[in-house]
Amino acid sequence: MLIKRMLHAALLLTFFAVLSGVLVAVSFQMTYQQIKANERAYLLRTLNVLIPYQQYDNDLFTDIREVQNEALLGTDEPVMIYRARQAGQPIAAVLTPVAPDGYNGHIRLLVGINYEGILIGVRVLSHKETPGLGDNIDMRRSNWILGFNGRSLIHPDESGWKVKRDGGIFDQFTSATITARAVVKALHNTLLFFKQSRDEIFAD
Repeated sequence: MLIKRMLHAALLLTFFAVLSGVLVAVSFQMTYQQIKANERAYLLRTLNVLIPYQQYDNDLFTDIREVQNEALLGTDEPVMIYRARQAGQPIAAVLTPVAPDGYNGHIRLLVGINYEGILIGVRVLSHKETPGLGDNIDMRRSNWILGFNGRSLIHPDESGWKVKRDGGIFDQFTSATITARAVVKALHNTLLFFKQSRDEIFAD
């Protein structure tokens, strides 16, 4: 009788352990899918903020290209590029690079660059930076990210593409310099990539 009870208890424990594992896996998958869906919805809204629809006549959501360059785009995964054209001529591109060295991990960015290589807008797609400190990179927290509008590889020059603490021109956040530094570096690298790859980006 004792052995049967022990066997029954062991089976119950095994059942609940397996059930818990399945529930955790399902919960993770559902959460992951929801996060991706939220990121995509935000992406679609933001594309037309960075490139107003009056400036292009193609389908921005289907005129896309995937590229890979871990050194300059911050990830070994393919990076999506949305291409804007007017009467068949390239107008601008929106890239989705990663700042891999944020304080709490990857910072995923949305970077609009016009054909001349000038930043027309930057937004943060996702991050895990510290609330009240590093999350000031998010437009919902502060206007810091707007300070990159109109910047390029020559405005400022290479020495200026750093936070002020490192001798550059860009503001950092109190107690969150690492976050600002990561974004500045990622944007400079994205501009370098665009300069090197512009013809390839807009090739059919």
